[in-house]
Amino acid sequence: MPDWNPAQYERFKAERALPFHDLLALVEPGQDMRAVDLGCGTGEPTAVLHKRLGCQETLGVDRSAAMLARSAAFAAPGLSFVQADMVDWHPPAPLDLVFSNAALHWLPEHPLLLAKLHGWLAREGQLAVQVPANHDHASHTVAWELAEQPPFAAALGGWRGGSPVLKPEAYSQLLFDLGFERQHLRLQVYSHVLPSSSDVVEWVKGSLLTDIEARLSPEMFAKYLARYRQVLLERLGERRPYQFAFKRILMWGRLPT
Repeated sequence: MPDWNPAQYERFKAERALPFHDLLALVEPGQDMRAVDLGCGTGEPTAVLHKRLGCQETLGVDRSAAMLARSAAFAAPGLSFVQADMVDWHPPAPLDLVFSNAALHWLPEHPLLLAKLHGWLAREGQLAVQVPANHDHASHTVAWELAEQPPFAAALGGWRGGSPVLKPEAYSQLLFDLGFERQHLRLQVYSHVLPSSSDVVEWVKGSLLTDIEARLSPEMFAKYLARYRQVLLERLGERRPYQFAFKRILMWGRLPT
C-alpha cells in the first residue's frame, strides 16, 4: 500500500468521524486505563479517546508516515504515537483497551486477528472495533471488477480485490468463543448525503483506491481512475444530491474479572 493522503482522506472528515464517536460511546471508562488505538491516522481521534476516557496511557499506532506527521500536534502527557505495521506490532504489557476504528478491514484472517488482539488484553479488558462492511456497494464492486479487466489486470499482476470482513453474527460468535463475558455488536447504516454521485469517487480515492494506486504506475492509475469514474456513474446514475448509504459493523466486548 502507498502512504495515505491525509488531505484526500479528510475531505469527508465529519462523515468518517461518526462511527468513531459511536464506537467510543460503547467503551466503559475505568481507572488508569492503558489503551492502544490501532490505525490511529492523524491522531486527532486518538486524542479525543484519551481525554474522554481519562486514560493513564494511550498509544496510537499507524503505518502511514503522512498521517502520523500530523499526530505531533495532538501528543500530550500519557498520549504518544508510533509508526508500525499492525501485523508486526504488539504491546509491551497487557492493555485495558484495544480500540480500532476503520483499520482492521485491511488485514486478512479476522478469526486469527481477533484472537491475537484478545491476547493483548488484561483482565476485564475491552475490545472495541469498527470495520466497514460496504464491500457489496458499487463503489467497491466496480473497483474490483475493473482490476480483473485489461489493461489493468496485467498491470496488477493478477492481484484481485476483496474484503475479509465477516458477517455480524460471525463476529458475535468469535467474541463469545474468545471468552468475552459481555458484548455489543451491530450493523449500522450511515446515511452520508454527498453533493453528487460523482463525489463517491472522491471518497474512495481517500481509502479503497489507495490499494490499487500503489500497484499501478501513475499513468496507468490515471487510466484506471477515469474508467472507474465512468463505470461507477453508469451504475449509480448522475444524482444531485446523492445518499451514500454506508454499512459498518461496530463490535465491543469485555472480558471477565
